[in-house]
Amino acid sequence: MRFIVTFERDEDGMIVVECPSIPGCVSQGKTEQEALENIKDAIRQCLEVRAERGMPLTVSMREVEVLV
Repeated sequence: MRFIVTFERDEDGMIVVECPSIPGCVSQGKTEQEALENIKDAIRQCLEVRAERGMPLTVSMREVEVLV
């Protein structure tokens, strides 16, 4: 499966990465590579839990570019 993830640096310098199509699926790392590996594990675990609970694996997501 393929997922889009977002990266953001927090106030402590950690890289926070989130998978918007799986609510609550967030991880972090000291580097982008570490954060990416961590979110892969988090995605697997979130999908497993959602499947066990009979929840939809993902929610619909759409990207739209907004000019301001």
